[in-house]
Amino acid sequence: MAEAYIVAACRTAGGRRNGRLAGWHPADLGAKVIDSVVARAGVPGEVVDDVIWGCVTQSGEQANQLGRHCVLASSLPYSVPAVTIDRQCGSSQQAIHFAAQAVMSGQMDVVIAGGSESMTRVPMGSAVLSPPDSKAWPQSIRDRLGIEASSQFASAEMIAKKWGFNREMLDAFGLESQLRAQAATKAGAFDQEIVPVEIVTKDGVTEQHVVDEGIRWDVSAEGMAGVKLLIEGGTITAATSSQVTDGASAVIVASAQAVKDHNLTPLARIVNLTVTAGDPVIMLEEPLYCTDKALKRAGMKISDIDLYEVNEAFAPIPMAWLRHVGADPAKLNAFGGAIALGHPLGASGTKLMSTLIYGLKRTGGKYGLQTMCEGGGTANATLVELIS
Repeated sequence: MAEAYIVAACRTAGGRRNGRLAGWHPADLGAKVIDSVVARAGVPGEVVDDVIWGCVTQSGEQANQLGRHCVLASSLPYSVPAVTIDRQCGSSQQAIHFAAQAVMSGQMDVVIAGGSESMTRVPMGSAVLSPPDSKAWPQSIRDRLGIEASSQFASAEMIAKKWGFNREMLDAFGLESQLRAQAATKAGAFDQEIVPVEIVTKDGVTEQHVVDEGIRWDVSAEGMAGVKLLIEGGTITAATSSQVTDGASAVIVASAQAVKDHNLTPLARIVNLTVTAGDPVIMLEEPLYCTDKALKRAGMKISDIDLYEVNEAFAPIPMAWLRHVGADPAKLNAFGGAIALGHPLGASGTKLMSTLIYGLKRTGGKYGLQTMCEGGGTANATLVELIS
């Protein structure tokens, strides 16, 4: 089977809810990163075969084919098609998988995979609540599972209980995420992956948004301990949960022939693409077992991997993953995770891939693994090998 290469990757810096990116339409954010990856790769826009775009809340400004709107708002010619997909938090990671599969099959040569999500302008869950009394689960699912509903928050609490994580352990993980994000930002670790976005401040000053707004620069163990529990008797707080975030990200996946024809420089080679599904109630645990399958299919061990990005939807998920696979804590979300940097839902997959690739370059690593928990009990895992 043909090889698939990532030849460009980028992301915006995250914006807090009602923060610095609130004035940007999600299609314009998408166009910003599309234009950036095309320019970074040096590929002619007209040779892009498809744009596969992740978005979770596809209503309002994110309705009616957001991917196509991102293309129309970009510098790409109108002849470039697009499609919008929803695999919940893994939407743009799945976009990478679909793009790589199209290239590996020989049907396409240059595909943009990415995602954008304005959680300020299109609030999470707003699509489900229309009309207000609607329910995502039909009675057949409720009967099959024996419950009326489930949630990712409930799943995270179940995982914390199952794996024996108490409040203090989760707080320590959340604090470390913030400290790693601070250190990475100060060291310029994100400079290559972040696309500057022009904003106008409340004071009327024009600035470039280049620093993740979710980082708590005054974080402390005492401060973490003072955050209220989300439910009485639980373990999780807002400080150990991913942040509501606005943002966009994208990568270009290309074939070996396209690399040759257009004199492109591969950043990474796709090694393995895996997606699995499991228990829809304790749904966020699936990355553990998806990782097992991905490593087995690739003929690799976790010790072969130099860096891993495991989305910090809630602290118990990467903590359980770490214990299950026997991974090195120093290699897990080495530059901070969604607790500090934010989780712009449909954009998080290609966001983490950008960080993973540039992280490997920065640390001299060779192999990277990315995995993501997703609503409904699915998970994606992607293995890449750094090329340059």
